Amino acid sequence: MRGGSAVAALGAAHALVNSRLVRTPPADPPPCREPVSLLVPARDEAHRIAPTLRSLLAQEGVPDLEVLVLDDGSTDGTADVVRAVGGDRVRVIAGDPPPPGLPGKPHACARLAAEARGRVLVFVDADVVLAPHAVAAAVHLLRSAGLDAVSPFPRQLADDAATRLVQPLLQWSWLVFLPLRLAERSPRESLCAANGQFFVIDAAALARCGGFGAVADAVLDDIALMRAVKRAGGRGAVADGSGVAECRMYRGWPEVAAGYEKSLWAATGSPVAAVALAAGLASAFVLPPLAALAGSRAGLLGYAAAVAGRVVAARRTGGRAWPDALAHPVSVGALLTLLARSWRARRAGALTWKSRPLHGSR
Repeated sequence: MRGGSAVAALGAAHALVNSRLVRTPPADPPPCREPVSLLVPARDEAHRIAPTLRSLLAQEGVPDLEVLVLDDGSTDGTADVVRAVGGDRVRVIAGDPPPPGLPGKPHACARLAAEARGRVLVFVDADVVLAPHAVAAAVHLLRSAGLDAVSPFPRQLADDAATRLVQPLLQWSWLVFLPLRLAERSPRESLCAANGQFFVIDAAALARCGGFGAVADAVLDDIALMRAVKRAGGRGAVADGSGVAECRMYRGWPEVAAGYEKSLWAATGSPVAAVALAAGLASAFVLPPLAALAGSRAGLLGYAAAVAGRVVAARRTGGRAWPDALAHPVSVGALLTLLARSWRARRAGALTWKSRPLHGSR
């Protein structure tokens, strides 16, 4: 019990340090003087891609900008929506299916990169809305920090019980556990974080690391690509992009469960690692508050530290701190449930995403 509470306290302290060290795109970036390609992979996104496109077309400070959307076999009229919103300012590319069992997004992104002419490639998911200065700011951060890739983590919009429980754990996890500046310098692939919702990469660096073809079987293609950049001798970093981008990934428990079920197994790599991670998270963030209910002072301190870490992460990344942070043990419990579901589906060969069977690797 004391050990778990100590881990929670160290995690809160580390989150506070990281909140001061994390890179942030500037609010008033200088104009971008190089060609940039905005690349959007889209499959059945007609219901939400219009705001994304409008935000891409409203970008400021990037005079040499192209917008490409790959329609990945959509059946809901996604391409029609793109053409209606973008007109001749957006080029729509008809995608071909990925090899059987492999995830579609790396395949779509590889095609987009092959079609792009920019020296900087900016991949944006169809559920992300960018601020007008987002691209110029992200490119400036990439160049000024001497990075080959940067992933500005969008503010995660969550307004129902399921998303408010689970989504904040995305930013919380890397602020609490990842030594951000060390991760930038270290060649260790395990020290990586990324979010493919908004991913900025130098085109030459993408070619050097093998491009999306090198991560064609990766379910978590964003993290796999950042690791590939490191293997090729490059530098990449996650950044706080809450001031330049926002994303509503899911609505309600069914969408949350389906989304995390398809990918959480890949985040742990093996059942043994998944059990070890679950045990560590439970001992630090679930057992102390349970012990506190039984009168344990050490448990109460551990719970308070966990709540503090969650508050730090929320305030730094544009999330909701109160009262959501008080439910942090429930959030971690929900995550562990999703992890178990993901591995169960993986072992049963039942993983799918957007109507496609999924047998990819990490």
